[in-house]
Amino acid sequence: MARTVSLTFMSVILGLVAAVGPFAIDMYLPAMPDIGQDFAVDQQAVQWTIVGYFLTFGLAQMVYGPWADQAGRKPPLYAGLALFIIGTVICALSPSIGWLIFGRMVQGAGGASTMVVLRAVIRDLATGPAATRMMSTIMIVIAVSPLLAPLSGSALLAFGDWRLIFWALLAAATLSFFLIHFVLPETLTDENRQHFDLSGTLRGIRLLLADRDFMVMTFLAGFAFASFFVFIASASFVYTGQFGLSPTQFSLAFAVNAIGFFAASQFAATLSQRLGTLRMIVLATTGFALATFAGFALGLAGLASLPVTMTTLFIGNIFLGVILPTAQVQALDAHGDIAGLASSLGGTMQMVAAGVLVAGAGPFLDGTVVPMLGAIALCGLIALVLSRMIPRQAALA
Repeated sequence: MARTVSLTFMSVILGLVAAVGPFAIDMYLPAMPDIGQDFAVDQQAVQWTIVGYFLTFGLAQMVYGPWADQAGRKPPLYAGLALFIIGTVICALSPSIGWLIFGRMVQGAGGASTMVVLRAVIRDLATGPAATRMMSTIMIVIAVSPLLAPLSGSALLAFGDWRLIFWALLAAATLSFFLIHFVLPETLTDENRQHFDLSGTLRGIRLLLADRDFMVMTFLAGFAFASFFVFIASASFVYTGQFGLSPTQFSLAFAVNAIGFFAASQFAATLSQRLGTLRMIVLATTGFALATFAGFALGLAGLASLPVTMTTLFIGNIFLGVILPTAQVQALDAHGDIAGLASSLGGTMQMVAAGVLVAGAGPFLDGTVVPMLGAIALCGLIALVLSRMIPRQAALA
């Protein structure tokens, strides 16, 4: 019982720290149209503030993982949050869209530390269903972000312009820094620390790249999550432009999608035990793909009203809430001795793949609902194909 309470407490703390990154994405979504107007740029230029964040977020993970395996989990967290704070100040003071994109890229490079290192911390503390349960608990805290962050951003817009949102993010990042310093213990013991050398890192990378299970789970989670990136990059323009919602109404509509993800993620560990992890991933990916296909088909038929769009996205996010924590844990399960490297490499591949997909879809995302649903359906199709690469015997076990 004591260990359960300890793991639950640690999950909440880790979730609070990990939520800084999602808040950096979700909190300023209601302000994206205002940012475009302020800098006199189009939707695609503003979307690069999302794409730039994700790309550096992905690439920087390759630094934090090996560092966390060598120096422990806390030093890279300190450095990452410090970099995030610098990027946030740049964003708040940006005189042009170029500076804002640059600030977002610095934010992403810093925010990557929390995602990589915290996954490695979970691997230090637990494996299997226990690790999935910890990841799901963290997802509770992170899932509050899509519920509260856009509403918080909308509320701040009532008192000032979009820059006020970044000053609020600065306060949140500072709080996370203190939580890491005073509450989070070092979970990597001295005997388990890896001496960093380039040849050893390259050897570990080759091992991971040759592991089919690692690669399938990594990209399956990456392209499934890419669907959410597409939604983030375009939803504020679609909901406020085509559907005529106010920033506050958009925030509430955005929150509805998060509820499905939040609720389903809490059943991931239980379903994993009852159905088997791999079988559950296959079933959830199939459901996710069907929901995204349905949404796109309804859009092509001219039936994608606001309620219909929100319903199909809600159903898709239910399956997404099952896929993500389980696939991420499964990717690391066999690589506890290089958990930091595995976490960073997997995170890099996931984020870069998602960022490239969003960048490629960018010219087609014109502020209307059909292109957005089409890009999301493409993510569902890729995830479905990847799920079929899971060995059938293992998935049925």
